[in-house]
Amino acid sequence: MARQRSIISLLLVLLATFLISCGSPTTAVVPPTYTAAQLEKIQGYAPDIQAVRDRADELKNLIQKKEWIKVGNFIHGPITEARLNMTYITPNLLPKDQPTARQITKDLLNHLVKIDQAASVGNSPLALNNYQAAVADIDKFVQLLPDTSSQSEEG
Repeated sequence: MARQRSIISLLLVLLATFLISCGSPTTAVVPPTYTAAQLEKIQGYAPDIQAVRDRADELKNLIQKKEWIKVGNFIHGPITEARLNMTYITPNLLPKDQPTARQITKDLLNHLVKIDQAASVGNSPLALNNYQAAVADIDKFVQLLPDTSSQSEEG
């Protein structure tokens, strides 16, 4: 009888050891990072967005001069292309940044529509207010982009 108790105790110890070792791992979770393919896609589109941001003063001058046809051309040309590039970049951002990027892109579209509507009726103050908001949207989006200068120097 004592022998059976020892064997049963040994089996229970082995079973407990096995169950504990099969528990969830306690390894540290690595924070998400960008893959080389994601960085490459972002690097392909980001310069175009920055170029439009650098040209934003042109739109302001067109609004101030009330050159509404040129305002519409600028909105439907370079800025819309930059917005399209923003939508291409968004899926390549970190998962935590993607919802913010989508919202910024939607906000930019809304501001562009309001500029276009203001241009159609010749409302300079409304167009300028939405111009400033659109530029702020582009700036917010650019801040979400990873700094790829150090990776391109290493590679």
